[in-house]
Amino acid sequence: MPEIRALPQSLVNQIAAGEVVERPASVIKELVENALDAGADRIEVQVVAGGVKQLSVRDNGHGMSPEQLPLAIAPHATSKIRDLDDLEAVASFGFRGEALASIQSISRLRLVSRTADTDHGWELAPGVFDEPRPTPAKPGTLVDVRDLFFNVPARRKFLRTERTEFGHVDQLMRKLALANPDVAFRLTHNDRPVLDLPAVTLETVEQRIAAVLGQGFLEQAREIDASASGFALQGLVASPQYARASTDQQLFFVNGRVVRDRLVAHAIRRAYSDVLHHARHPAYVLSLRLDPATVDVNVHPTKAEVRFRDARGVHDFLFQSVHRALAAPGGVSSSGLAEAESSGMGAPGMPFGGEAARPPMGVPMTGGGRSAQGYFSLLEQGRAGEGDGGRVAEPLPEDAEIPPLGYAIAHLGEIYVLARNRDGLVIVDAHAAAERVTYERLKQSYRQQALSAAPLLLPVDIGVSPVEAEAFETWQEAFAAAGVVLDRIGPERVRVREVPVMLREADIETLVREMLAEMRRVPLAGGDVPRAVVDDRIDEILSTMACHGSVRANRRLTVAEMNALLRDMERTERSDQCNHGRPTWRRLTIEELDRWFMRGQ
Repeated sequence: MPEIRALPQSLVNQIAAGEVVERPASVIKELVENALDAGADRIEVQVVAGGVKQLSVRDNGHGMSPEQLPLAIAPHATSKIRDLDDLEAVASFGFRGEALASIQSISRLRLVSRTADTDHGWELAPGVFDEPRPTPAKPGTLVDVRDLFFNVPARRKFLRTERTEFGHVDQLMRKLALANPDVAFRLTHNDRPVLDLPAVTLETVEQRIAAVLGQGFLEQAREIDASASGFALQGLVASPQYARASTDQQLFFVNGRVVRDRLVAHAIRRAYSDVLHHARHPAYVLSLRLDPATVDVNVHPTKAEVRFRDARGVHDFLFQSVHRALAAPGGVSSSGLAEAESSGMGAPGMPFGGEAARPPMGVPMTGGGRSAQGYFSLLEQGRAGEGDGGRVAEPLPEDAEIPPLGYAIAHLGEIYVLARNRDGLVIVDAHAAAERVTYERLKQSYRQQALSAAPLLLPVDIGVSPVEAEAFETWQEAFAAAGVVLDRIGPERVRVREVPVMLREADIETLVREMLAEMRRVPLAGGDVPRAVVDDRIDEILSTMACHGSVRANRRLTVAEMNALLRDMERTERSDQCNHGRPTWRRLTIEELDRWFMRGQ
């Protein structure tokens, strides 16, 4: 029988390194976080050959004495915690005391450090000289790592190309730079400067955001500054128009720590659920602050994942905060229309502070003393032959208050509404915009349990398969909650008796079939459908209903109908995106038109 033996410490460290060190970026993460814990406000990272050949991190933190240097590379030696109480409320980045020991076991490591009250530094290079020796140095610490995995060839062969490895380093540094705006960062690769980011001020915050995520993100960002129940969330979320093909611009920090968390990702994705185009991903940089005692950062060797004590509370807080930020309607004020479209941000501030996103607000329709009417009522008039039938809009009154989306001047191709406001030309996709307005009204009515249904003058009978008929009965409660009342009248037949008032002109058979298709996406276990499952499906059902109840393409609108739609858009949350994530309107300023036609050049 094999004997049980204690492993040698060198092998223990190499095993630990397998958990802590995956690639050069992993080493840099540990070293930069140590520098931040040391109070550094300037950190320089140098990388050679993607970090496999050499990497170094230099900081201007408080440094270490010669007595502390050997302890720094000893296993499970740390200055961050003293007892279990400290472990249960960790406020520092590094605390496990294994990173330097693990890194040293799989590389050639050199430490140089100096405290501010001494006139020279001390150097330690395990395996070359194991006792600290004096050396010239600036206050702070330098950690130099060479030949990563030189003694663990099985691990080294899993490293990727130099370009790929440096790509991970570059992405990591950008995340850390956003998480710590008050720290200056510099990154070089093969002696070539890549990042040089000074500590931000109120005037330079946008420069750092643009340098890390690009000017495009900044122009499409909406600011969040929310707090409730011991949680505080600050940062920027990009408008749905800026959605990405990958998750490369999803940055989330918990108490300043870069993390990835499925609960967080789910809450934010859900907040985007009815404004995001399928197969696209939202972009955001968000910082969550909460009591360290309510979050466990010790569930992953590299502290990349966390566990929340109140997971449901965190999820709901994140969802509500992001949901509100995305809810600002397309028009906020005539002077702020460009701002609403391009950035959605409040007053300039620090990266994770400032005014919260604007709440929805109604904008009165002016001109001629005519009060605003919903476009639904005007559509009804049009069907009955009572619309004004006009196609030519009046010029904008010079002394009148002009609404953000202006007044309609034409219906182009029976698809697009052209409107003029003080800034220039507004182009609206009438069907997409009407779909969003209808959807938000349906949601509001459903949540207020006031989704009024009206009996059909002639009930609609629909032929279905036996499986579909069974599904109708299974989901009957959800159909009724959405205002659609139907009965099974035979083995392969159902009858629709009532639909919401605003949908009585829709194609009822197609509507019901598409609603059923949405319902059947949920696999059923047994006969009963849990209430939570029904609730989760309702928004998608209402979205389907909204599509059928909105202005259809190729239907010509009157001027009154177009203006009514514009006013409804100004009052409606998320009116700049349709239910499928496509934009509903665009703006062309007079200045942009002048550039097109080279006026003044």
